[in-house]
Amino acid sequence: MKKMIENGKNAVRGFVAKAGELFKDNAGENYVDTAVKILIAVVLGALLLAGLYALFGDVVMPTLSQRIQDMFNYAG
Repeated sequence: MKKMIENGKNAVRGFVAKAGELFKDNAGENYVDTAVKILIAVVLGALLLAGLYALFGDVVMPTLSQRIQDMFNYAG
């Protein structure tokens, strides 16, 4: 049991040491990577939103309006 506890302590110490080294890294490399990822996500999100807006505006809504009118058209 003592050996398992000691192994757990050593694993936590190793993890803390690795995390400390990552936080000490001041290269700035990660900032650029993160900025590029955010920029790509924003652009892809805008394109997706524009595509969905165009799809719903031109295809879905007119079809939906016609189906609703046909559903409530009691004469025909």
